[in-house]
Amino acid sequence: MKEETMTFKVINDEGKEIECEVLFTFESDETKKNYIVYTDNTLDEEGNTKVYASIYNPDQDETKLLPIETDKEWKIIETILEELQHETAAQSEEN
Repeated sequence: MKEETMTFKVINDEGKEIECEVLFTFESDETKKNYIVYTDNTLDEEGNTKVYASIYNPDQDETKLLPIETDKEWKIIETILEELQHETAAQSEEN
């Protein structure tokens, strides 16, 4: 069974339209905000996939991505990403 990929388009600083893939969304019990974590499937200098995160309101018709402004919020997102990486690595080892 193929997982459905959610994508959306953003306009970058140079006015180019870029397609991004949603990795996951979640609501933080701590901050009471909704977050979206996504990638444009480009790589950084070390060959890692670039991942971005923003705050969003799932109840709005037109989604606006808002910047994450606190270190606390970034720490929450980084922790979730690390947990997902460990789960993915564990599943790869099982297969």
